[in-house]
Amino acid sequence: MSAIAARLADGRLHLQHGPIDLVIEAFGLAAEVEQAYRQAIDRFGDILPTLVRELPALRRPVAGIYPLLQGPVARRMVEAVWPHRAVYITPMAAVAGAVADEMLQALVRGRTLDKAYVNDGGDIAFHLTPGHVLAAGIFATALDGVACLTHDSPIRGIATSGRGGRSFSLGIADSATVLAATAAAADAAATLIANAVNLDHPAIERRPARDLDPDSDLGDLAVTVAVGALPDTAIDEALDRGLAEARRLRLCGLIDGAALSLRGRWRLETGDNALLQARVG
Repeated sequence: MSAIAARLADGRLHLQHGPIDLVIEAFGLAAEVEQAYRQAIDRFGDILPTLVRELPALRRPVAGIYPLLQGPVARRMVEAVWPHRAVYITPMAAVAGAVADEMLQALVRGRTLDKAYVNDGGDIAFHLTPGHVLAAGIFATALDGVACLTHDSPIRGIATSGRGGRSFSLGIADSATVLAATAAAADAAATLIANAVNLDHPAIERRPARDLDPDSDLGDLAVTVAVGALPDTAIDEALDRGLAEARRLRLCGLIDGAALSLRGRWRLETGDNALLQARVG
């Protein structure tokens, strides 16, 4: 299957190759935007083949020895998960964010743009120049909040993880949205925070990841497949566990903010740079 490039009805660029599905938008002079899109298209064709060549290494958990990989996206993935190596995590936890970061770099290189973003299934890397802002919606079951992104903030990535997303989750969060310096860093942290929104309860059904997908990087770890009715006390306990993990990561300087949701209830962890608003219950 070859890479596909198309323009959406509203002018945004759509790039798709296997599981990678990107929506890209740039703002500025028309000639600069068109050249930026051509640069993105030229870069995109090599992304998936290069990742596939190193897939076995990318599916292994990071531990005591820093993995030395060749591809630029693979290196971004390793860099993003390395600070979390004390727990089980593989570079695949940052793949969507790392692709977004790499494609944004190709998009803006040498171009004069007001702002731009690369959205890889909800994991977003963005570029801002002084005086420009972007607003990113926060979704659990609907548009539940917004993150306001400014040039003066160090935040350049946003990612969401949780049960029911594109990847398996060890936790029960409906969503965990994270703001960080890069999309890859946000992606890795969102995975861990979503995993931490968790507790033991008879209403939660889990199965080994390998039973659901023999190629899963999570192996025999039990992932959540269903969550039944939970009392409010259990929901609050799970959310508070996730909030504690988000706070730890923020105080370690690994993220700037997070919004967590479960069954219509929310928790927010925000730093000085995170202009994050969501319903809190």
